[in-house]
Amino acid sequence: QVQLVESGGGLVQAGGSLRLSCAASGTWNNLNVMGWYRQTPGNERELVATRSTSGKLFYTDSVKGRFTISRDNAKNTVYLDMNSLKAEDTAIYYCHAKDFRPPDLEGRLSTYDYWGQGTQVTVSS
Repeated sequence: QVQLVESGGGLVQAGGSLRLSCAASGTWNNLNVMGWYRQTPGNERELVATRSTSGKLFYTDSVKGRFTISRDNAKNTVYLDMNSLKAEDTAIYYCHAKDFRPPDLEGRLSTYDYWGQGTQVTVSS
């Protein structure tokens, strides 16, 4: 089981910055991918950014050039530095981790997704 604990959300004015942190604890096989999603009322959860242990990155188009995801593998922590925040960045941000399980007896691979409790980010215009 993996526990993800987020911190760093809050209220900020448009153009400001925030840093989200997510620390993983517990036991896992290979938390290859960690990242952030966000969700607003009435909408589906949206992928914001991910980073693999090898450094492979993904950013959704709307945050490219403004958000930076980083990861401290030794601390099992992922960060999201959010700059030039806009009102449309307002959402609940969820930390996500994907555990790549070892192959089963038949060699099949599987993954398991873990989620944090969410942290509110509000950007005032």
